[in-house]
Amino acid sequence: MNISGWGQYPSIDAKTLNPLVDRDITNIFMAPGRDDSLIARGLGRSYGDSALAKSVIGMDAMDHFISFDETSGDLRCRAGVSLDQILAVFVPKGWFLTVTPGTKFVTVGGAIASDVHGKNHHVDGTFSNHVSLIRIATVSEGIVDCSRSEYSDLFRATCGGMGLTGVILEATIRLRPIKSGMIEERTVKVGNLDEAVEVFEANQDVTYSVAWIDCVATGANLGRSLVMMGEHADAGELNAHQKGKLSVPFNMPDFLLNPYSVHAFNALYYNRVSKPVSTRTVHYDSFFYPLDGIHQWNRMYGKGGFTQYQFVLPKGTGLEGMRLILQRIADSGRGSFLSVLKVFGKENDNYLSFPMGGYTLALDFKIGPGLFAFLDELDAILADHGGRVYLAKDARMSRACFRRGYPRADQFIRTRARYGADKAFHSLQSQRLGL
Repeated sequence: MNISGWGQYPSIDAKTLNPLVDRDITNIFMAPGRDDSLIARGLGRSYGDSALAKSVIGMDAMDHFISFDETSGDLRCRAGVSLDQILAVFVPKGWFLTVTPGTKFVTVGGAIASDVHGKNHHVDGTFSNHVSLIRIATVSEGIVDCSRSEYSDLFRATCGGMGLTGVILEATIRLRPIKSGMIEERTVKVGNLDEAVEVFEANQDVTYSVAWIDCVATGANLGRSLVMMGEHADAGELNAHQKGKLSVPFNMPDFLLNPYSVHAFNALYYNRVSKPVSTRTVHYDSFFYPLDGIHQWNRMYGKGGFTQYQFVLPKGTGLEGMRLILQRIADSGRGSFLSVLKVFGKENDNYLSFPMGGYTLALDFKIGPGLFAFLDELDAILADHGGRVYLAKDARMSRACFRRGYPRADQFIRTRARYGADKAFHSLQSQRLGL
C-alpha cells in the first residue's frame, strides 16, 4: 500500500497492520524476524515522513472512550480517538480541548507523539502539559503506564518523540470547561512585523492569539499581518461543529500556484479587513480549524505535494531572524498562502518537544526545483539565531540542522535504547535524522 504524509511527499510502499487489541500490537513487534522499520500511524496528518516506515501499525480500531470525570474534566481514551470525536461528544456537555492544533483530524496518540501546540501556548503550553498518564506498549518492559512520576524518562521521551518509544495505547487528558461553543474574536490589522510583535506582547493575557502574515510584502510592509485574538464566549449554544461540505476532488494543476496567484491572494486576504480593529463572535470551528472545512485541501498543491516549513526562534534573536527569513522568502519569489505566526511561552522538559519561548512561523511551499536548497538557506539563518524546525512538519531537514536545534537528542536516544525501542521503531524521518 502506498502512503504519504499530509504534504503528499515523500510516499512509500508500506505494509499496513491493523491490530484490534493490545495483544495484537505487542505480537507485531515481538514476533521473531519482524521488520525493524516499524511505526504507529493515526490519521496521517503529520506533514512529512515521521509516520512512514516499511511496516505501519494503523490505530483505526483503537478509537473509543474509556471514562470521563465530570468534576476534573479528565478524559481517559484510546490513542486512536480523534480530536474531532472528542469535540463532537464533549462540546455539547460543556467541555473543550485545553490545547488544540490547527486541525481536529488528529488522534490523541498523534497529538502526544508530536506534542502539538495551539494558539494558546503562551498561556497553556503544549498538549502534553494536560496529559497525566500514557499507557504505552514497549519492547523491553511490555505495557506500562508512564507519567511525570512513574517511568518519567519514558513520559518525557514519548511526548514529542514522534512515535519512536513504543505504541501509545491510551491516555488520560484534561479538558477545559466552556459555557458556549462560540469564540469572541478581535482582529488587529498591522502594517509590519514589528507592529505584529507589539500586539502580541501587549496582549499576553489573551488566551488565544495568532497572526496571518503576508509573506510576500517587502520594504516598510515586511511582515504586515492580521493578528487575531480570541476568548471563549460566555453566552451562546453549546453546538458542536458540522462536517465540512467542500472538497478538493483531485490534485490541482501545478500552474495554478505561481508567484502571481500567491501575490494576488495575499493582497486580497490582507485587505479583506478594512478597519484597524474589528470584533465578531464566531463558532470555534472557524476560529481554530478554518481549513478543516475543505476536505483534502492538500491536493491544491498538485501531485508533487508540498512541505510546511515551521520553525521557532527565541525571543532574544527572534525578531531579527524572522525579518531575515521573511525578506529572503520575498526576494526568492517563493510565496505561501498559509503563513501563520504565533508566540510561544516557556519550553517544557520533554526531550524533543518543539516549542521554546519565542516566535514560531509556519509556511506552506509547493515542492519544486530548488525548494529544498532554498530551505537549507533558511535553516542556516535559524542556526545563526538559535532556532529549530518542527519535526511534525518536517520532510527534509538535515541531521546537522536537527542536532543544532534539539540539544537533548542524546537523552532521547538513550531513553529509546533503555526501553528497546531502537530495536523496533524506525520511521523514514528517524533514519534520516539519526534517531
